Amino acid sequence: MRIIAGKLKGRSINLPKNLKLRPTTDFAKEALFSILNNEYEYEGLKVLDLFSGTGSISYEFASRGAGHIWSVEMNPIHVNVIRRESSRLGISNITALHQNVFDFLGICKEKFDLVFADPPYDLVGLEKIVDKVFENDILQDSAYFILEHGDEYNFSGHPYFVKEKQYGRVHFSFFEKK
Repeated sequence: MRIIAGKLKGRSINLPKNLKLRPTTDFAKEALFSILNNEYEYEGLKVLDLFSGTGSISYEFASRGAGHIWSVEMNPIHVNVIRRESSRLGISNITALHQNVFDFLGICKEKFDLVFADPPYDLVGLEKIVDKVFENDILQDSAYFILEHGDEYNFSGHPYFVKEKQYGRVHFSFFEKK
C-alpha cells in the first residue's frame, strides 16, 4: 500500500502481515481524491476519518496539506499502526483516537470540513452512521460526509444525499447538509 499523491506521494505504508482489514484500494482512493480535488482546497482542512483501519485515507489528506486529521478506530492494534506510521512518515497532524465511532460521534464537539467513514461492510448498524453524523452536527456548512460501502446499500433516498460514485464493489455516497 502506498500514498498516491501530495508531498508524500509514492511512500509506502508499512503494515503488519496479520492485520485483518479491507483497506480502500489504490484505484478507489485515486478516484475519490480525483473528485475531491475538484471540490476542495486541502490546505488547512479539518478532516475526520472514521473507522480509520490502516490510516490510509488520513495519510492521503495529510500528504495533500490538510490542517489536521482525526483518525477514529476501535481496534487498538490499528490505532498503534496509525501512530507508528504517522511518526515514521513524519506526519505530525494526525491524531489517532482509540474509540468506538458511535460513542465518539455522541461526544464530539469539533466541527469538520470533511468527514469520511469506511466501516466494515458487514457492520451491524452501518446504515445509521449517516444520521448519527448529522444528528451530532459535526460538519461545517457545505461540508461533505462521505461513506464508503458495498453494493448492498443504497442511500439515494436520504435527505442529505448528494451523489454516489461506484468503483468496482466500492461505493462512495456523498452527503451534505443543504
